[in-house]
Amino acid sequence: MKNHKVIVVGGGAAGLQAAATLKELGVEPLIIEREMQTGGKVRRWHRLFPDFTSASEVLATLEKNAEGIETLCGVMVDSIDATGVTLAGGRHIKADAMVVATGFDLFRAELKEEYGYGIYDNVYTSADIEDMLNGDGVRLKDGSAPGRVAFLHCVGSRDEKVGQPHCSRLCCITAVKQAMELRESFPDAEIYNYYMDIRMFGAGYEEMYRSAQEDGEVRFVRGRISEASPTIDGRVQIKAEDTLLGRPVKMTVDMLVLAVGMTAAESNGRLGVGLQSGGFIAPRDLFTGAVYSPDAENIFYAGCATAPKNIGETLNEATAAAVKAAEFLLEK
Repeated sequence: MKNHKVIVVGGGAAGLQAAATLKELGVEPLIIEREMQTGGKVRRWHRLFPDFTSASEVLATLEKNAEGIETLCGVMVDSIDATGVTLAGGRHIKADAMVVATGFDLFRAELKEEYGYGIYDNVYTSADIEDMLNGDGVRLKDGSAPGRVAFLHCVGSRDEKVGQPHCSRLCCITAVKQAMELRESFPDAEIYNYYMDIRMFGAGYEEMYRSAQEDGEVRFVRGRISEASPTIDGRVQIKAEDTLLGRPVKMTVDMLVLAVGMTAAESNGRLGVGLQSGGFIAPRDLFTGAVYSPDAENIFYAGCATAPKNIGETLNEATAAAVKAAEFLLEK
């Protein structure tokens, strides 16, 4: 099988795992990654839920397993068909099979103008917080430590007004994780989570949520923030409704963190594959054919290309897609 080439479209967690599995099975993979380096969103993250494993450790393992695999970085795939992939610029690379691992994009928080992202000081996204945690630590714009922080769940998820009716599944746990990390950094700070519903579906997630309340003293308010506005002293005033108590809430915070959801990768739209209503790639079916393309028997899907998933699910599905691609080659 060493003469068969499988193109892996995307070099994030799913792409690296799929390529490493193909290599183990004796198949020659080629990774094509649009960014200038592999690693995808994992490269940007600090620690992973629910056990606070270092994201850099996970990424190091994925990259070590993929060592020696041919990789094209900074290259955009324009379309995919049963013969191979066509790159931006028109070059066509033939392949016997393809694993599509295009990942996801993060919701653009500036589309929710009522929260002031990119307009007001000290309004950040959950991705911005990860950047800070990987850098010099979380700080306000003036370099000082926050004394009161509010997290808002579901920004760009479950929101038909911005065309994102789906649940991103991981916003809640991300906000809880970051709240606990900020509690660790700022023991005396007041930390609030505003939410519609807390969705803790994974192993260890509910326990982490309880720990945030009981041990981390993170305060949870059931209700969406309706708007944010700047104060004269550079803070952020938020308005919301506590739906459990049935009363409006007005609060001034030092920092507002928007827990942005997953959106379908923008690149999915030009690949020439079938899409679901939200822009995620449509697999053959959601049960027995989740890694199969309905259009071509030699195209396979992995990770968040088809729906929001956590890293564990992503890696498992990438392994399955690689195995099915290798089985396809054996049957040729």
